[in-house]
Amino acid sequence: MDWFPLDIQAIRKLIPHRYPFLMVDRVLDVTEKTPGEVVGRVCTAQKNVTGNELFFQGHFPDNPVMPGVLVVEAIAQTGALCCCAIEGDSAIKQLFFAGIDNVRFKKPVLPGDVLNLRVEMKKRKSSFYWGEGVASVDNKVAARAEILAHIVFS
Repeated sequence: MDWFPLDIQAIRKLIPHRYPFLMVDRVLDVTEKTPGEVVGRVCTAQKNVTGNELFFQGHFPDNPVMPGVLVVEAIAQTGALCCCAIEGDSAIKQLFFAGIDNVRFKKPVLPGDVLNLRVEMKKRKSSFYWGEGVASVDNKVAARAEILAHIVFS
């Protein structure tokens, strides 16, 4: 679509997260299998991991590594953006993690890395959305997870 990528200002209009917990810097693309349907959408996004991230102060000062839970959070936020990033979709009013399954960490995410995020939405039932996501650095998988979210749109 010609209105991608979405920058940080556009992302802030779609999801409620704010610094220091906004884990997506740019949405590169969202594709749909069926126009107007969330199931089958695929979102690709990025998080630029900088050395001055707040979490690096304590995780770990002498060997900084992005916490795995925040990598999963980045996957989840990408999934939320996948649900509402198509032109004309509503912004998210409330968003809650409802579950994560089959999480695997394969590679540490370090300062200076570009975390590439890809989520495909697999199922929707009422206000619950299931997706499968992968976070990678330099085309190497850093983490993967199945996510479940409860989303209320405005």
